[in-house]
Amino acid sequence: MKHIAMLGSGFIGRFYADSLQGYRNKDKIVSIYSRREETAKKFAKDYNVPHWTIDMEESITHASVDVVCIALPNNLHEAAVMLCCKHKKAVIITKPLGRNSEEAKRMLEAAEKAGIFNGYLEDLVYAPKFLKAFESVKNGALGRILWAKSRETHPGPHSDWFWDLEQAGGGCILDLACHCVEITRSYIGKDIKPVEVMCWADTQVKPIDAEDHAIALIKYENDSIAQFEVSWTFRGGLDLRDEVMGTEGTIWINNFLRTGFEMFTTGKGADYISEKAESNSGWLFPVGDELNELGYNHMFMDMFNAMEQNKEPKENFYDGYIVNCILDAAYRSAKSKQWEPVKLDIWRGRTGVTRDSHLTEYDKDNYLVKEEITHYGARKLILKNKHTNKIVEKVLE
Repeated sequence: MKHIAMLGSGFIGRFYADSLQGYRNKDKIVSIYSRREETAKKFAKDYNVPHWTIDMEESITHASVDVVCIALPNNLHEAAVMLCCKHKKAVIITKPLGRNSEEAKRMLEAAEKAGIFNGYLEDLVYAPKFLKAFESVKNGALGRILWAKSRETHPGPHSDWFWDLEQAGGGCILDLACHCVEITRSYIGKDIKPVEVMCWADTQVKPIDAEDHAIALIKYENDSIAQFEVSWTFRGGLDLRDEVMGTEGTIWINNFLRTGFEMFTTGKGADYISEKAESNSGWLFPVGDELNELGYNHMFMDMFNAMEQNKEPKENFYDGYIVNCILDAAYRSAKSKQWEPVKLDIWRGRTGVTRDSHLTEYDKDNYLVKEEITHYGARKLILKNKHTNKIVEKVLE
């Protein structure tokens, strides 16, 4: 059993609490910190938490606490992590790790110097459909991964601080692309170095200083390409989709918006439908088990099992740091309108990785370009001669 101090009583803190106290069923939030007394008291009452406080350090140092879960606005992450390091408390933190790579690097180095467990709460790489797809990719079902794409769009976040550039550190890129980057990075290989980023970003709709819509390409050292599409301007709910393409296959995933559960209602007896749903009448797409579909249950199981087994979790502060470095490059590219390098002061993956051979041998004289069965039953081959480079067609009856 783990005794947890929850820092933050808002939207994500409550999502975490629902999962923490409902899945493994043996872990317990014993202290809640909130910046406002009324929200701390309300959280404590709703989740039967014995201790509440508006003093962050008091919660972290509470006698029975052995794990600190940070569910705070981005600008408070570093201060909270440093207190965990000071008091040698295991820490797990919501995404993104920092507002930028400098903050992330300081948190990573401090946690490792303190020798404390550190986990990065990137829930979408624990979503059931992702886990299934990732196993297929890892086992070679798609061959060499050429391209991975992730899309997260919705009408915008719930809390006021997200919309403030100083507190949040950015807009939809920092809020949503952190998910997309880690999803696509996982498919391509977390040991493959991200090299450069090309990004378009703009503020198209919202009256804010940060971007509300962005699209980017991320090039990796082995010539694989990742792509993200993120927006706070999308109407219709929460759209989470991934695509992975390899030399031997393709995977398409729709995680949330079209769930296979469709309902029409006039709105009579209306209730909560799912996260970011914009309406509770008309045709709706409810989510059967939201905590599970978004990966929270699997994420916390991994974190606490890793603590108990004294091993690294699937996602830690180093992963959060790499994500921040990639997002920094995206922001630079959005301004420069050029490819921008990913600046990594810390890199623990492979280096000098070149593209695997992309040529498929057909015979001693030819490479295979394409093979297909025609509508009239013949087997057709498109070949390239190794010596003349001439493309030829061969039909096998």
